[in-house]
Amino acid sequence: MQRLKTIAFITVAFTIGLGLQACTQPSPTATQPTNKLQGKLVLTGSSTVAPLAAEIGKRFESEHPDVRIDVQTGGSSRGIADARTGVANIGMASRSLKEEEKDLQAFAIARDGVGIILHKDNPVTSLSNQQVSDIYTGKINNWQQVNGKNAPITVVNKAEGRSTLELFLSYFQLKNNDVKASVVIGDNQQGIKTVAGNPNAIGYVSIGTAEFIINNGVTIKLLPLNGIAATTENVQNGTFPLSRPLNLVTKTQPQGLDKAFIEFAQSPQVHDIVKNQDFVPISK
Repeated sequence: MQRLKTIAFITVAFTIGLGLQACTQPSPTATQPTNKLQGKLVLTGSSTVAPLAAEIGKRFESEHPDVRIDVQTGGSSRGIADARTGVANIGMASRSLKEEEKDLQAFAIARDGVGIILHKDNPVTSLSNQQVSDIYTGKINNWQQVNGKNAPITVVNKAEGRSTLELFLSYFQLKNNDVKASVVIGDNQQGIKTVAGNPNAIGYVSIGTAEFIINNGVTIKLLPLNGIAATTENVQNGTFPLSRPLNLVTKTQPQGLDKAFIEFAQSPQVHDIVKNQDFVPISK
């Protein structure tokens, strides 16, 4: 009888043990990822933000193999419009939102400045704000008038819809129809290529883009503004007078894949990419 009681006790204990083990061990389905990201994101807009977003996108794709990031340029105005109409999941804008755009959501991923560029061989080393304004309105049309060579000035301006144009005009208190442009260009790369190929040209582009290009041997130089050197460092410390946020823009508060990408683009995980492109990281 005692032996039967012992066997019964062991059987009950073994059964309870199995039950506890089942409770403490995860089920096979619990080990499967429940939030695996997949799908395609389309980003359109600013040519300043686009190369940065593309590199961040590549890293995001490497961590999420079922995600594809499609980055297209076209200017900040396109980015804003495409985000609003749903043509793009996320717009890119290299400026703050305007008052009439405050219904949208903006998420800064970096900061940048806008600087005046000349050909590297141009002997002019600085221009006052008034001189820049006079050059762009045609009052000064020869480099000799600003201690340069006797040569006509080729004025390179940005096309409508470019945030760099809006920032430039606002800072120098100009209207676009007052500008006497010799050449009208779209993105930063076009502006840099134009100035690098013409010793008598003047333009204005993203400081981060210009520094990156200069470090890779392209024959342009950045001029100081109000005596402050046009450098990423001075954008970072707040002394450079013409800077802006680089934003990702959505129509509504982002969810799902949109939210995951934006949070990744704002995280320290991509600060090295931001710095490598000569922009200023933003700490959340």
